[in-house]
Amino acid sequence: MGNDSSTDPASAGIAGQSIDLLIASRLLALRQSQGLSLSDLAERSGVSKAMISKVERAQSSPTAVLLGKLAAGLGVPLAQLLTEEKAQPQRLRRRAEQEVWRDPQAGYLRRQVAERQAGSGIEMVEIELPREARVDYPRWSGKPYRQCLWMLEGELQVDYGDERFELAPGDRLDFGVDRPLVFKALGGSACRYLLVASPE
Repeated sequence: MGNDSSTDPASAGIAGQSIDLLIASRLLALRQSQGLSLSDLAERSGVSKAMISKVERAQSSPTAVLLGKLAAGLGVPLAQLLTEEKAQPQRLRRRAEQEVWRDPQAGYLRRQVAERQAGSGIEMVEIELPREARVDYPRWSGKPYRQCLWMLEGELQVDYGDERFELAPGDRLDFGVDRPLVFKALGGSACRYLLVASPE
């Protein structure tokens, strides 16, 4: 599934601390740019003020589900909480330069293959979901966007609102963020897929 699973524990710890600091600064900046208090974001996201405060002070390593709720409450793509703002996207983005984030609870691995393009709003993300792992995202409250998923390895179940899809390698699925989403690895192994997000 790639070299990221065998990362040296000490390096992983340092990387975990740096990504927590990045998430903390991005969350605070996005919340303040929208003029939202902790109470406002707590109401919008369903995440407690105490937990939001912990994440903003880098005192807690948030899960994918928690980040999904915060992104939905802010009305921004998840990538805006996990990557730095860049004035000019890189034409060549080597694997070593792609930001990687691992959910501390589910082990879900997210690789930012292509950062969000300022003009088009398109971004590309590779996801590795461990065996039997499940990630739930609420309906987004902000500007909607579309996602195109291309299945690379394993089997995946996607619940898009009341619709359910089971995907095998090579399958493609188009969907939005206007309904709750559930991603669940099926079968006896992990799965890997590519997500391309674009504005509606």
